Amino acid sequence: MPWADDVGDACGVARRALIPPELMQRPFSLDEARRFGLSRELLRGKAWRRIGRGLYAYARLPDDPWKLLQGWVRMLPREAVFAGVTAAWIHGLDFDPIHPIEVIVPPDSQARSRAGLTVRHRCNVKAALVRGLRVLTVDRTLSDLSLRLSAVETLIALDAALKAGLVDRPSLLACTRLRRLGELAMPAESPMETRLRWLLLEAGLPAPEVQIDLHDAHGRFVGRADIYYRQARLVIEFDGGIHRDRLVEDNRRQNALINAGYRVLRFTAPDIYNPVETVEAMVRSALSIPALRKAGLSTEGYLSGLRKTGVRSA
Repeated sequence: MPWADDVGDACGVARRALIPPELMQRPFSLDEARRFGLSRELLRGKAWRRIGRGLYAYARLPDDPWKLLQGWVRMLPREAVFAGVTAAWIHGLDFDPIHPIEVIVPPDSQARSRAGLTVRHRCNVKAALVRGLRVLTVDRTLSDLSLRLSAVETLIALDAALKAGLVDRPSLLACTRLRRLGELAMPAESPMETRLRWLLLEAGLPAPEVQIDLHDAHGRFVGRADIYYRQARLVIEFDGGIHRDRLVEDNRRQNALINAGYRVLRFTAPDIYNPVETVEAMVRSALSIPALRKAGLSTEGYLSGLRKTGVRSA
């Protein structure tokens, strides 16, 4: 059995504490620790760390949200259901699931919030089972999150859920809270692409398509557009860190798009987070160029046609 660092006993004499292997693999409760001969005092030693009231882990145990959630399950009522951002993460969405962990328990439960845990009381909860954990259903999770997140953050979650196949558009439209944003949700590849699209919609520009395969006049694949205005043949992309790491490949791809008759606008995080007038002006200008007229389309006709999607336009 492994040994912990030296600890002092009541008389101040140094001694070494045993580390039960069973407690090195996962979080555990104080009651479990006592069954292996570990007191609360010993758990204050360097071999252990406290991760919540009554919940501990071996100090060298790698951070693993799944193990932490399973540890809390043993501390909570059987009826407890993971909710909020914790539920969103369990379903596969990109949220921080453990700061804090969120659960819902029945109204008559004695469970209360504590360090690292937020408890809400609610009845008639729709739950699903994911990897052995009781969790709020996807649609109810997204609905609850919409009450606390901004519109763009909610849309990011909806886009990600669509991309992952967790929901479909009819299910989003069936939820009263999600209906307005559900109409705008698309399977975007990244949160920043959603933010860029939201910026365009908030500016009153038409709703674009997302993740569209593009081909040249001979039908050869030349690239995939993050955001695309078909009639203007306008490709809009978010240029993040991954793009910068593939600079040569991206330059070749952009050249292929331009040679195939597409126009490309690329924006970075500062363009999105800083004053956005430049992004709006560049896209609006690109949608108003003579190429539309060559196609027999007036700018106003093009915009008014796309207004039928329900998106506010200028």
